[in-house]
Amino acid sequence: MKPTIVLVHGAFADAASWGPVTRVLLDEGYDVLVPPVFNRSLSGDAEYLRRFVEQLDRPVILAGHSYGGAVITVAGVAENVVGLVYVSGYALDEGESLGQLQGGFPDSDLAANLVYTPYTLPDGTDGTDVSVQIDAFPAVFAAGVDPKTAEVLAVSQRPLSAIAFGETASVAAWKTKPAWGIVSVADHTINPDVERFGYQRAGLRTVVELDAPHLVMQTHPAEVAKVITDAIAELG
Repeated sequence: MKPTIVLVHGAFADAASWGPVTRVLLDEGYDVLVPPVFNRSLSGDAEYLRRFVEQLDRPVILAGHSYGGAVITVAGVAENVVGLVYVSGYALDEGESLGQLQGGFPDSDLAANLVYTPYTLPDGTDGTDVSVQIDAFPAVFAAGVDPKTAEVLAVSQRPLSAIAFGETASVAAWKTKPAWGIVSVADHTINPDVERFGYQRAGLRTVVELDAPHLVMQTHPAEVAKVITDAIAELG
């Protein structure tokens, strides 16, 4: 039985960011699901995804973009997950946060273009949402994407709670599950060396480097889909 492909979006995006890849995979006959990630906390997002996956009751391969890479790192320990694909993503180690992994490398263009907005948590305490400055979004986050599409993505982005940057991964699924990765060489959101370092440390089976921006799923959908389907073929 071919595994179901579950595509996991990252921060400042939603499930629609996977649209072009989803279309390719559906046209090739794969079973695909693209659940929401709420971007409230790494532990909460990973727990939601893990439960979502476990309820499918069939083999699953997880593909995570950007922050979604951190989410699949934790959620990927679900028993029915058979593989992980990191797409311009964070391959965290157990006990490591996004901030710690990024801290070892020069900042990308993203850091200078973030907006911090307070909001109230369910328990009444204060939280902070982080988003990308709308005017900077096309160049920093959606470079290479059709300008009109980038404008829509900019005003419909899903913020990431600031606590997610400092929260550490409770587990690292790549230690027990086979994994593959894509580096976006022209990434202005995550330093490509952050991606390379995480993938090398995790011992990924294959790493493909694409001359692509952070939203590689929008600009290179066929290539991204091929990495996923090649991983499925390798799993047998």
